Amino acid sequence: MFRDWFADNLGVSQARKEQVYLDICRSVSLQDVSYWIQVLFAAGIATLGLVLNSPAVIIGAMLISPLMGGILANGLALAAGDVILAMRALLNLVLSCTVAIVFAVLLVSLLPFKEMTSEIAARTQPNILDLVVALFSGAVGSVAICKEPRGVATSIPGVAIAVALMPPLCVVGYGIGIAISINSIKGLQIASGGGLLFFTNLVAITFTAMVVFLGLHIDNLQVRAKVNEWRHTDQESIRMQTILERLPAYNILKKIGNLPGRLLLIFMTILAIIFPLNQSFSQLRREITLQQQENRIRNSATDLWQKEFANFPNGEPRSYISNISTLDKNNKLTVQLQVFSSKQYTPDEQNNFIQQLASRLGKPPELVALKLIEIPTASSDILRPLPVEKPPEPVITIAQLQSSFLQEVQLALGEMRLPQPAQMINYELITIPNEPLRIRLVYLSERDIEKDAQMLLADSVRTRLDYQSALVSMQRIGTNLGAISFERNQSTLTPDNTKLLDRVGQVLQRYPNLQLQVMVNQQLEELQEIVEQRSQAITDYLKSQWQIERDRLNLAVGTQPQSRATLTLTVTSPRKPPVETIPGTF
Repeated sequence: MFRDWFADNLGVSQARKEQVYLDICRSVSLQDVSYWIQVLFAAGIATLGLVLNSPAVIIGAMLISPLMGGILANGLALAAGDVILAMRALLNLVLSCTVAIVFAVLLVSLLPFKEMTSEIAARTQPNILDLVVALFSGAVGSVAICKEPRGVATSIPGVAIAVALMPPLCVVGYGIGIAISINSIKGLQIASGGGLLFFTNLVAITFTAMVVFLGLHIDNLQVRAKVNEWRHTDQESIRMQTILERLPAYNILKKIGNLPGRLLLIFMTILAIIFPLNQSFSQLRREITLQQQENRIRNSATDLWQKEFANFPNGEPRSYISNISTLDKNNKLTVQLQVFSSKQYTPDEQNNFIQQLASRLGKPPELVALKLIEIPTASSDILRPLPVEKPPEPVITIAQLQSSFLQEVQLALGEMRLPQPAQMINYELITIPNEPLRIRLVYLSERDIEKDAQMLLADSVRTRLDYQSALVSMQRIGTNLGAISFERNQSTLTPDNTKLLDRVGQVLQRYPNLQLQVMVNQQLEELQEIVEQRSQAITDYLKSQWQIERDRLNLAVGTQPQSRATLTLTVTSPRKPPVETIPGTF
């Protein structure tokens, strides 16, 4: 028979089949204390490695790989139709996963920082390729388990690293920890992505293990007899068989649990996970396509600039590119170039660049735009690596230096994002003679950003500006400003109301990118027109006293039966906040 020939060529003897079957049965014991210690330690190492973004630590958790035995037991149970082994393996696997996830949640809850790392993000969007890797790894692992050990075993560590069962489980725990402590929606998204990756590995390894065990004919009559003899002395197997025999469904499972039925079950499970995996794979393919397109545009723009615009007609260097970025929105391409130049480029030269770039990309010129940021250079050493003589330094005014510095700050901090729900409003640069530059980030939020996150943001600001001695602080503007109370059927503003509106007017006047949400309520028995009168009173006061235009007020009628108006701040648009320079001290 083919199966006997296959087993003989792999060197799997009858005695080895019996030993493998019994070893796998023993591996799903719930009384093995060392196994549960391995589960806890592997979960702890993987969780810390994910949070620290350390691949080396994560690989250490992979090598422990305590869950591999339970998954291989599932594959063997499906191959042999062994209901007792299947239920023991399933119970062991469920308890192991629960312990690992709970321990990961506990660790994440105790950690002072909970930032999303690249190692965590890489395990939240599995695709078809992860399924293929798990299929191959499961097959190799099953063969390596069955073969007689000869010399140094190198297959099992490789399988453990390739499949990585524990890190996805810890990503599930991390996501649940985030959902409990910070953001429920984001946390559940992370947890579902890690859970899908683990379930993909579980199903794939189970399937390939089942195929390998079937191919080796590991469940022949002699092996079954040996296993049944062992089960009569194993207390866990006896207890499981007693429980199953009391269930009415046990006899039904024995009847329908034939080989075609088991294969159909595993195939249906694989087909069920292929759909979400294929969606992630399609998204990955789209992202790669967009990245390739962006790289092509960047390379074309860089090559064109260096060949046609970077030098004077006599061949002398004129400029070089410091940074390049692209934005394709509404089918219109915008190329942003930041260059150090010794001579400013004219509008005609910029238009010529657009024409040539559009020709290279095969796009109409009207769909291509150039945003050129020129930074004057005070030294020709940058432009002439091998100068014969040093030219006279150009005279740069204080206004030019300040403009260049503000452009650098805008570029460095413009795309910076704060932890939700905080929204950036403004950057304030505070200059004091003979002291380091002070940078204050002003943000809108109903609560303060956590201290740990503030420290990380401050380090990010210093890194972006390449200014490690900068002093970074943060100022919060609260979203909820309070409420204005009115007498019944009255719209007159009291002195307390005007004090509150004065504070609101100061904030709106200082930060033009803020908008005021005014929710006007009324009592049930009040006149209908009183709402409009109260809204007009608030609008007129802010216009007359603080020059706040009507388009910055969002007036709405509330449903609460109260004579009051609730004031809330919102950001008008996600555009980059302005930079404000403040001489003096805090």
